[in-house]
Parts: sequence; C-alpha cells; structure tokens
Amino acid sequence: MTADVSTPTATAPPTNRGPRLWVYALFGLLAAGAAVGAAQLVAAFIAPTAAPAYAVGAAFIDRTPLWLKEFAIAKFGTNDKAVLLASIGGVLILVALAAGLLSRRFLRIACVGVAAIGLIGAVAALSRPLAKPLDALPSLVGAVIGVLALVWLTRQARTKPAEPVGQKSGTPAEAALAASSGTPRRTILLSSLGVAAFAAVAGGFGTVLSTARSAVDGARTAIKLPKPADPAKAVPAGAAIGVPGTVAFTTSNSDFYRVDVNLVVPQVNPTTYQLTIDGMVDHPMTLSFDDLLAMPLVERDITMTCVSNEVGGRYVGNARWLGVHVKDLLAKAGVKPGADQILTTAVDGFTISTPLSAVTDGRDAMLAVGMNGQPLPLEHGFPVRMIVPGLYGYVSGTKWLTGMTVTTFAAQQSYWTQRGYAEQAPIRTMTRIEVPAPLASFKAGKVAIAGTAWAQHRGIDGVEVQIDSGPWMPARLATEDTIDTWRQWSIAWQATAGQHTLRARSVDRTGQTQTDQRRDPVPSGASGWHEIVVIVS
Repeated sequence: MTADVSTPTATAPPTNRGPRLWVYALFGLLAAGAAVGAAQLVAAFIAPTAAPAYAVGAAFIDRTPLWLKEFAIAKFGTNDKAVLLASIGGVLILVALAAGLLSRRFLRIACVGVAAIGLIGAVAALSRPLAKPLDALPSLVGAVIGVLALVWLTRQARTKPAEPVGQKSGTPAEAALAASSGTPRRTILLSSLGVAAFAAVAGGFGTVLSTARSAVDGARTAIKLPKPADPAKAVPAGAAIGVPGTVAFTTSNSDFYRVDVNLVVPQVNPTTYQLTIDGMVDHPMTLSFDDLLAMPLVERDITMTCVSNEVGGRYVGNARWLGVHVKDLLAKAGVKPGADQILTTAVDGFTISTPLSAVTDGRDAMLAVGMNGQPLPLEHGFPVRMIVPGLYGYVSGTKWLTGMTVTTFAAQQSYWTQRGYAEQAPIRTMTRIEVPAPLASFKAGKVAIAGTAWAQHRGIDGVEVQIDSGPWMPARLATEDTIDTWRQWSIAWQATAGQHTLRARSVDRTGQTQTDQRRDPVPSGASGWHEIVVIVS
C-alpha cells in the first residue's frame, strides 16, 4: 500500500502595490527642493530677486489690497516679509506633496502642475519694474529640473528588479511572486538621496554665490564720511525726559523701524553708483557717490514716521542724518516753470512722489548718505536715500535712490499714489504713551506717565494728559531739540486703586490741538488720541 502524496496548491501571490503613498509624497518634496535649488543657483548669476520665491512674493505685494497690507504691517510688524516668505514656502510644500501623490498614477498631470508653478514664478519675475527677459530664467530652469526629478524618481519606483542570473522562475506562481516584490528599497533610497544632495548643493552654492556677488557691506565699511560743512547742534541735555521705559531720544540704527516692499535688501555698490537728475530741468545730470560726498554736506536731527503707524505705534524714529540739500542739487539742475513734483526712483524701480514745494521751502530736505555717524545701513537705503522733514516716508523717504525726475503730479504717479494713498501727506500731530505699558498692573501711589510726541516741521508746544473722564492736565515737556524732531514728556500721577483709562494729546507750534477723530493710516496717516487701560491695586 503506497501513501497518497498530494502536491501543495500554490497560493496566489501578493498584489504588487509598489512603494507606499508617503514615498510618492516624499518624491514631490524632493523634486520641489531640486527645482528651488536649481532656480537659486541660476538666480545667483542673474539677480537674487529673480529667484522664484522672491519674485512671487514681490508680485504678491504689488497686487495686495491696501487693507491687507496695513493688516500685515499692524499684525506682524517688521516680520511681515518673513511671514510672507514662509506662507509662499508653505504653499509650495502643499503643491509638492500633491504633485508627488499624483505622480503615482497620473505622472503627466503631476508634471504639468510642477511646470505651472515654474511658469507662475517666471511671469511674476517679468512683472517687476525694470524686469529683463533673463529674470524669467531661474523659474523656468527650476521647473524643468523639478519635472525631470519627479519623473526620474517615479520611474525608479516603478522599475522591477532584474531576475538573478542563472535563476528562473519555475512556475507561473513563482514568476508572479518575483514580480510582486517591487523596487528594492535601496534603489529608492539612493535615488532620493541623490536628488536631495543636488537640491542642497545647488541651493547652498546659489545662496553663497548670491551673497558673495552682491555683498557691498565691505565697501560700506570702508567708506569714511566727510565732516559736515554745516554740522548739527548738540542735542540739548534735557531732550531726554529720563523716565525709565521711555524710548531713547536718538534711535539707534539697529532699532530704527523698517517698512518697505522689498523682500530682498537691494545691494548697491557705491563704486558704481549713479544718481540721475532729469525731467523738467535745464541741465540734466548724472552724479556718482563720490560726487555727492564732495559736495557741502549738512547734518541734522530729523524724526521720521511711516504712514502705516497706528495711533500709539512704533513706526517712528529719530536719527542724525548727513547729506546734501536737495535744493542745492535742484539749483544746479535748474527747475523749469510748471513743475510741482519730484518723482524719485529706487534701484529696483520703486517710485515715490514728493511735492516740489516741500524740498524748496527752506526745510532740511536732503539726500542722506549717513545715519548716526555711519554710512547708511543697507536696509535703510545705502548708499543714498532721501529725507524730507514733516512728510510721511511714503512721499519722501526713497531708499536706494538712483533717480530724481522733476515733473508734475498730473503727468506721473508713484507706487503708493497709484494704490490710493494721498499725494500730499504732512505728518499728523501725534502723542504716544510709553509709560506705563498698556494693561500694566501696579500699586497705588505716585506713578510717572510719560511718552513722546511729534509734529515734524511744526514742533510740539504742549502735551496734556487725562485720567478717566477728569480734566486735561499739562505735562512737563523735555527740552526741544528742533521742530523736526520728536519731544518727550511726563507727568506725575497719584494713582488710586481701580481700573483707569489714560489719554494723551498734543498741541503743535501752530496752536492746533491734536484731533480725537480716529482715522486709519490709509490714505494719509492715522489720527486720534492714544489711550491705554491700567490696573491699580
């Protein structure tokens, strides 16, 4: 009797599903990294601002509604640019993840999505003022590299391992089992590491090259500013009120506010710098940085204010500026009759319109080359910027200045006036409570209330403080430096227990009391009394 030996039934092989979804999502991120790295490298040879993230960010700023601009400045302050770039990076990550997931089954559609992102970057770069056709190249190269990286990674994942030499799958079931094993993990890992290395090397080298190529900080450090022909008077000893917690009378360069539309600080080499004065003038001229330094320089303490400064805000600062009087330059050029505006242009094409009357009426309007005894910091307009006392920065404070066109308001509009801001923008009288801080808690007794007031080119004659609904009480004023600088003040208050509302207002040199009418910064500056609430125990 023989045993009945049966042949085992072959089980169905597992289904070949290939790498998991997260692997394809990773492919999308790696492809995006390769695209960004390649674009950064190409931008280093063309212009740092042509890099896709910066180009898209700048185009977004140009097209952002006014309410959103003011919201971003009020909400994020000087971090608004970092928030914008982070948001662009977040969107790119989401798109990259989506493209990677799509590539698992719809590779062509995923590639179209990657290419579309590159096309958006190219269009954004070409939309900038003074854009050149080559500015689109970084985004286009990045798109090509991103597509190639995604295709290569995806195909690596789809490749089946070769059958070992000398071995054959004996049965159909064995062949199916061999095919189901998919791409070895090592192949996917090495492919991913290769793309990641390319992204890191290209992006890192591009960043280093961009910095080295456009670095002007060394040239700035080497500049020795001439002594002013007309130096500023010493700041009076009593200009600072001396109450702890109030701002310094002179704002340091590092603490001075910065508000502009530039995601990348423009780099202007002083050795090749040129300033063009043209338009409605008898003698158009072009001046170098050395030409400006050779002219008689004036030095003045001037307080600047941004139009985006809210009531009680921090976008105001006082510095000692060194520069050339604008009126002297215009006198050399010879202004023709009928002109009423100076349209100034920055190196990146950004424009500001300034009333001609404001630079020829005797005030110390200047093209500044120095700030607090140093050449202008890069972020504050090096090598040359304009300063006009009494006007908000958006109609006077052109940084990285390269052009002055004498014209009319009817003929040409600037960046901000095209977006609904007022043509004429004298700084409104404003008072800020700095001590105590809003919602501060302290014990009853004698407390100092102190702060700063400004009404540039008019001057501050008085400050008054109100506690709750009580009478307005005169504050003690610090010594005035000039009518173009802010003025500090303080008052002693016998605080009683409870919650209290503190208000402050100023009277300018013309006799006008600061209005209590609340206005938004758009279109010509905020107004209203600053008030805070404190809690006394």
